[in-house]
Amino acid sequence: MLFTNAKIIIKDSVIQKGFLRTTKGKITEIGSGNPQETKEEEPIEDCQGLFLSPGFIDIHSHGGGGHDIMDGSENDIIKAAQTHLKHGTTTYYPTTLTSSDEALFHTFTCFRTAQRSKKVLPHLLGLHLEGPYFNMAEKGAQNPRYIRNPDPKHYMPIMEKGEGIISRISFAPELPGALEMADRLRDSGIMLSAGHTAATYDQIKKAFDHGVTHLTHFYSGMSSISRVGGFRILGTVESGYLIDGLSIELIADGMHLPPDLLKMILKLKNHEKICVCTDSMRGADMPDGLSILGPKQLGQVVIIEDGIAKMPDHTGFAGSVATMDRLVRVMVYQAGLPLWEAVRMASLLPAKFMGIEAHTGSLEAGKDADLLLFDNDITIKKVFVDGKAITFE
Repeated sequence: MLFTNAKIIIKDSVIQKGFLRTTKGKITEIGSGNPQETKEEEPIEDCQGLFLSPGFIDIHSHGGGGHDIMDGSENDIIKAAQTHLKHGTTTYYPTTLTSSDEALFHTFTCFRTAQRSKKVLPHLLGLHLEGPYFNMAEKGAQNPRYIRNPDPKHYMPIMEKGEGIISRISFAPELPGALEMADRLRDSGIMLSAGHTAATYDQIKKAFDHGVTHLTHFYSGMSSISRVGGFRILGTVESGYLIDGLSIELIADGMHLPPDLLKMILKLKNHEKICVCTDSMRGADMPDGLSILGPKQLGQVVIIEDGIAKMPDHTGFAGSVATMDRLVRVMVYQAGLPLWEAVRMASLLPAKFMGIEAHTGSLEAGKDADLLLFDNDITIKKVFVDGKAITFE
């Protein structure tokens, strides 16, 4: 296919009027103006001045469209993934919650079945395990019944049953046995991420030396400055700023992190180490009203209103209902980033953090033709996966 008359978002700027060519699901040519030649019987997509962008990559999402990925069937994973595909997510990492081993292993089975589905889906490259090795002091919405310390007798069977489908694990690195686990997993290709953690700066520094390279939902479920005997002790938040090699993810819905805090993060942290993620629950792309946080069987009843899920007594937030297009919109129109850089945080940078940037994440010759067309408001008009236009029901 030949895309013409497009504002093409490349990794460091926007080509104001350009073209892009795809062949057999790959990008083969990009340029400004019009192509010097067209090929016979080559389908042409006149973009009519819309932005042509790489597809978004969501590395942390629990569900959407009324489905949680741990609801118990492959259809729930498929429906959640399709919901996010409509909003521009062409690569999707479903994320588990702390649960029983039985529920986790059943999710593994459902995910493998979903991967083999012939239905229209974003790329399902792997699972993100959020838990169960968390600090109770920062557990957030995680079920305390299943929270525990890392033990090879527990995590090695999980790794064995999840072989080939676990792409990332979030855990509290200060727990007994956590660094031993990191040492065992660091060369397996699994991203090690600190989350729901009360670690001090010194503990995060040590964890970084053991292969922990990322912080899960920055500011949420993590320690900050505390006082011990009068001395101020830095926490995980401060580690994100001070350790240059650590990457961070932002739930950039404008609510978990208000716009002024987003601006502060952008001022203090190297932009090449920041990506956005939805951390969405089933309420993403759903109308206001009652919903459930977590699996239907054991979840918490919550209320969706004002663009977020809230606890029934309105004492606090109960989960994100964001989609990736909304995050880009917030980063541009509320945090002040140029569009190309906000898109980069939703595509190339999460790809780099997950180690898949060689074939996806930016519009470059040789990469997968996962493409979006959207307008100035980042409203998605068309989605292409492997060069094929997606039709939604």
